[in-house]
Amino acid sequence: MEYAEYRRYDAVGLAGLVAGGEVSPVELLDAALARLDAVDPTLNTVVQRLDDRARVRADGPLTGPFAGVPFLVKDLLQDVIGTPTGSGSRALTDLPAAQNAVVVDRWIDAGLVIFGKTNTPEFGAKGITEPESGGVTRNPWDRALTPGGSSGGSAAAVAAGVVPVAGANDGGGSIRIPAACCGLVGLKPGRGVVPTGPVGGEPLHGAVSNGVISRTVRDSAAMLDVMAGAYPAAPYTTGGIPGSYAAALETPPRRLRIGYATDSPIGTGVHTEAIAAVDRAVVLLDELGHHVEPAETGIDERRLAADFLTMWFASLALEVDEARRRTGCGPDGFEFDTRFLAELGRTVSAPDYLAAHARWAGYVRDLAAFHERYDLLLTPTLAYPPARVGELATPRWMRALGSALMATRMGRLARWSGLIDKVIDDNLGRTPYTQLANITGRPAISVPLHWTSEGVPLGVQFVGPLGGEALLLALAGELEQADPWFDRQPPLLPASDVSPK
Repeated sequence: MEYAEYRRYDAVGLAGLVAGGEVSPVELLDAALARLDAVDPTLNTVVQRLDDRARVRADGPLTGPFAGVPFLVKDLLQDVIGTPTGSGSRALTDLPAAQNAVVVDRWIDAGLVIFGKTNTPEFGAKGITEPESGGVTRNPWDRALTPGGSSGGSAAAVAAGVVPVAGANDGGGSIRIPAACCGLVGLKPGRGVVPTGPVGGEPLHGAVSNGVISRTVRDSAAMLDVMAGAYPAAPYTTGGIPGSYAAALETPPRRLRIGYATDSPIGTGVHTEAIAAVDRAVVLLDELGHHVEPAETGIDERRLAADFLTMWFASLALEVDEARRRTGCGPDGFEFDTRFLAELGRTVSAPDYLAAHARWAGYVRDLAAFHERYDLLLTPTLAYPPARVGELATPRWMRALGSALMATRMGRLARWSGLIDKVIDDNLGRTPYTQLANITGRPAISVPLHWTSEGVPLGVQFVGPLGGEALLLALAGELEQADPWFDRQPPLLPASDVSPK
């Protein structure tokens, strides 16, 4: 199969070709591997290749709704038995997983052919993908730019046409941010809809969700049908929906009442292109008959951001300590930023941590009250277009200060001195809209409706109510039909240059 033909289909379409006997899983895998060979020297999307394992699987009998479709999983929380889950950290690159993650088992049962694991920042802690371990991943739309993070490797691979859909997860925006940077669909399911176990349970009290990044809404819906549902050891469960998520796309949504906001909820700046993305979405929604108006959630999202990072840093400290216990590595086995943020996490007292977690309930109540007035919340996904590679590296003065604080174990001084406020601005200033859905456990989706004047994608986000995944998908499907994006391709390589050998 030539690349130009391979690129014409989404995952549902490729599965249909296999089911109809028009193409074999081996041919699809050959096309995916050839495309990866062509683009990865430039983009660096995959950190572990599983070619041999994938060829054996593609050559065998396969069943399921995605039988024979090539697939990539993220190298974080998506364990593949016998293969290390590096989590973007050099400390973990040689520690094979003892079992598959639950979601990986579901992808295998669906017939997908996994042939690699995608790049991610260390422990998924950044909205860019530039780990020291795996190296820099670049955006196919402009290789000087980041594809976002932490599912940046997956997003870049999908945007570059290596696969039509890839595994991802989201603890603070890590599905939606790279989807917005790369012109893709990124649905973060609500709390408990898709499990992250069995190892480690549900990270950050269920704020982290497994999912996918795709080029089409129907792939995201069909994948959610595969992934969703509790398992016996799951700490959370959901009632599911009548029928399927894929079926929810068959009928356009009722006319919706949508509240939108463009100001940064944490008081930082917003680029004119981010505002333009929402303005364009508002016009399109209005043309489709939806009622759209400016609205406020009433949530103190500056406080929410502080609570989010307080608990994130404490969780990062635990991850570092656990990695050291499992591997015996020293502190130098981790990146400076990871060590510094983990040190801040060690200054969080148990009462402070519990108080931050207790405030989640208030944010949930406030967002539920918003959803009594509006069906959905619309915001930019990002406050700025994708950053240039290296632009968000920790400045030299902060590294020097952080090193001194760590050497003297004075991490608490950083909190008292107001440095934590700068950390909030630096970490979340470009992505202030995404953490709300994680903390509240609500579903949210980034949809690629806008490209900047420089031809770079910049998505918009919709946040749904509890159990609102089907509604989000139905609306996204309607927007996709009204303003299609599937045929947009990044100016990476001409199709004739990347046909399988």
